[in-house]
Amino acid sequence: MEKVIRNYLILFFLSLVWGSSFILMKKALYSFSYDKVAALRIFIAFISLTPFIYKAIKHVKIKHFIPLIFVGFFGNGFPAFLFAKAQTHLDSSIVGILNSLVPLFTLLFGVCFFSKKLNKINFIGILLGLFGAIFIICFTSNQEIFINKYMVLVVVATIMYAISINIIDTYLLDLNPLYITTLSFLIIVPFSLIYIDFSDVFLISSSEKGIISLLYISILAVFGTSLAVVIFNQLVKNSNAIFASSVTYLIPIISIFWGIFDGEKIYFTHLIMVIVILSGIYLVNKK
Repeated sequence: MEKVIRNYLILFFLSLVWGSSFILMKKALYSFSYDKVAALRIFIAFISLTPFIYKAIKHVKIKHFIPLIFVGFFGNGFPAFLFAKAQTHLDSSIVGILNSLVPLFTLLFGVCFFSKKLNKINFIGILLGLFGAIFIICFTSNQEIFINKYMVLVVVATIMYAISINIIDTYLLDLNPLYITTLSFLIIVPFSLIYIDFSDVFLISSSEKGIISLLYISILAVFGTSLAVVIFNQLVKNSNAIFASSVTYLIPIISIFWGIFDGEKIYFTHLIMVIVILSGIYLVNKK
């Protein structure tokens, strides 16, 4: 019972951190382009993990190498750019809502590629959640139908998260979550460094607005990325992939709260679809 309570407290903590990360990213985009925000986020997160590199390398085995590459790019690298690009045209609250699709895709990919079991209730949950996401992507507040490509970017990022979670749950449970996080960032940080080196990041950072945006990125990288990912990977190890991905139960609520606080418009149809998506997630987790 104590372990269950601890896991739910971790879920709540992660939802607060990740639910707030979307508004931090929005603030960072005031001075930096989306690709610079993503590259800096990866680099700063890696810097915070450098004290653990030696022990991580010491404990890693050959069988871990390929899974770590996938976790690095699918769990941290590509999504950082996709989310940042999406938030150049989307409110942070909408991004948070769509992020709640992670448990649905986690189960879907788990069943298709990682030998997870699926019952009828889970299948209904997947359909319900996907319906909610498609509705948000294809309908505006005045009911005009169109495909919002920036929302599609968020959905692609949640698919990548789902793949990464299943890989951790299947191939990396014997590796310390701190080492998983450290090594996955060690794999992708060279690409981030190359990009930063050939951009005007340092010039922008020298301005007053640039310094403030860099501060937002640093908070996002340390707390919303490296620390949160370590805790999340530990949660996957202590429970399972589906339960851990349920952190997105509360993320939409936190992101909507921050969105309203920051003056973003939240439409009634969005709130209805939040309920639809969360209902789908509930059914996905139901045994």
